[in-house]
Amino acid sequence: HVLIAGGTGFIGYHLANFLLKKKFIVTSLSSRTPPKIRKLKKVKYIKEDINNMKKIIKIKDKFNYVINLAGYVDHSNKKKTYDTHYKGCVSLVKIFRETKLDVFLQVGSCLEYGKLNSPQKESEGFKPMANYGKSKFLATKFLLKNFKSHKFPAIIIRAYQIYGPKQDNNRLIPIVITNCLKNNSFYCSEGSQLRDFLYINDFIFAIYRALKCKKAIGKIINIGYGKPYRVKDVINKIKNIIKKGKPLFNKIELRKDENKILYPSITKANKILKWKPKTIFLKGLNK
Repeated sequence: HVLIAGGTGFIGYHLANFLLKKKFIVTSLSSRTPPKIRKLKKVKYIKEDINNMKKIIKIKDKFNYVINLAGYVDHSNKKKTYDTHYKGCVSLVKIFRETKLDVFLQVGSCLEYGKLNSPQKESEGFKPMANYGKSKFLATKFLLKNFKSHKFPAIIIRAYQIYGPKQDNNRLIPIVITNCLKNNSFYCSEGSQLRDFLYINDFIFAIYRALKCKKAIGKIINIGYGKPYRVKDVINKIKNIIKKGKPLFNKIELRKDENKILYPSITKANKILKWKPKTIFLKGLNK
């Protein structure tokens, strides 16, 4: 029996769908109801705030696994970002610390590494720049502290850019696809940044491998494609596939805290989880 905090989101939907096929009993915790395109009949949806989980407290002992995907999407709202990504994680841990949980899997972020040079290797020691990265980093530190002091079965996987079907229109790839389908002119940055893009199915399988891997408990593990692509090339690839769209480059300034080259070392995932991505980037884009 698994609880997915943030189960109504893009990753939560694909994860729940996968785990149902593996005969898991799936419960979703979210502050919102799932959109129609991401609602699954066999999932039990619980709607409540991650910092006020009265319904979850009543049934906490029946879960074997907790996967934390919860968090406020608009990272410009500092308070909500901190409250959901850090305080929400703390709330979950406090509820499940005294239960017989097999694994608490935290989906962290590559932005926890701040300006660390790529390929980024797993570490606690680098300071993130933006509020979102800081909130995720605090959650990681809290989990590792509880692993050491309470033997809490935490695993932190640090995700890079995940993309795929039914993703919200608030990330680079779906934004570009939508604009190209409509044959819009749309503003872009210079596009010189190097980024790592991982197809959703590969990411979900990495989570599944982590749930089943005792050696992963107490560790930080990067999950990404392991090979960067230039943002401008990605935009042009999408434009060429769709054969429409008018990207206007150099119209959006790069953020001051932006790391221009961002991709992971996935050696640890290969070694501990026996995992590596299978979906070639161009094939993933076509899907």
